[in-house]
Amino acid sequence: MQTSDVDISSSRVLIADDIQQNRELLEAYLADEGYEILMAADGQQTIQMVEQHQPDLILLDIMMPRMSGYEVCRQLKSDPARRGIPVLIVTALNEPGDIEKAVHAGCDDFLSKPVNRLELRTRVRSLLRVRHLANERDRLLAYLQEMEQRVLRGGD
Repeated sequence: MQTSDVDISSSRVLIADDIQQNRELLEAYLADEGYEILMAADGQQTIQMVEQHQPDLILLDIMMPRMSGYEVCRQLKSDPARRGIPVLIVTALNEPGDIEKAVHAGCDDFLSKPVNRLELRTRVRSLLRVRHLANERDRLLAYLQEMEQRVLRGGD
């Protein structure tokens, strides 16, 4: 299977930003891709949405109330059940220290505002392909382990 063969159109994308216009702009940029778009307005709501909806990708602002994007990212990446969800930091902060802090928090990619539509769409597609290929790999490994266990038990 080639990466271009991966169907990402049914992916679930969570946009987390405390400014409604920013959320709406990112949603508009991704509107014709076919993704299911979820929205969160602060860090704690982002964590709740991840727990409830298991998104395939998170577009995460850094400067948010109740919990920063850095802390959201750290929490997600420290949880084995959620660390595989790619996090694309989308922020107005663009100093080298900000990028370094985001990388240390565990983000998978970083975009500075104002966001270029083509760059956003390209990075989202790339991260979703990686996510879906990792999911497929995990399913295949689980299947192989199950088959191996059957063989070891005598082929029942």
